[in-house]
Amino acid sequence: MRGARAGSKVAQVAGFRHHKPRPFAPEEFEPYEGGADPARVSEAAHLSAQAFVRRGIENNDPEVSNRLIKVAESEGLEVLAELWSEAPARSLPGALWRLYAVRAATMNKPEMHSARFQAGAHRAQVERIVAGVAEPPTAEELKKMTDSILSGAFDGDFAHALERTAAYCRVLVLGMTEHADAADLSNSERGTKLTGQARALSKTAEDLEACARLWRQDALD
Repeated sequence: MRGARAGSKVAQVAGFRHHKPRPFAPEEFEPYEGGADPARVSEAAHLSAQAFVRRGIENNDPEVSNRLIKVAESEGLEVLAELWSEAPARSLPGALWRLYAVRAATMNKPEMHSARFQAGAHRAQVERIVAGVAEPPTAEELKKMTDSILSGAFDGDFAHALERTAAYCRVLVLGMTEHADAADLSNSERGTKLTGQARALSKTAEDLEACARLWRQDALD
């Protein structure tokens, strides 16, 4: 497992080393190689996720949570994102990883994602497809919402935020499918790749929706 620098605040809690995370897109959730102490890595992932989302609601160990919150300020959110990437998809750290990944991919290639979103929104309107129970956010709304969650400052309905992100993903899926259909006419390989990415992103939306349901049941750990 790749983690925080030796001697850093996270290393003192979880006991692992830091390397810069590889670039990723939301449709690419490939697992990292296993580390020497997965139990401690998992504990740190869950503690940090609790610190960010539940810091104003409930904390069993405020001292540890406060130290982990400071990691984002001093070392960067990427360190914690690596921890969360190892967690099960339908868990609190798994949900935060997906929020982080969707936000990062959108900000890294804003024009591409804007084109996909517009194509998806148009297709949903024409085919009268409901993208989700929640209104999908624009890219800017998505950024503001996830920024507040990932800075530990979010005080809204977390389940609704997960559902809105899932709806955003579903609109992107429709747009990617639209682009894949067009690509098939000139480049079947690209069309096939886009279709595969759309399926993976659809699974991400399903996981976020499942996490929202678990949160409402007070069962998302």
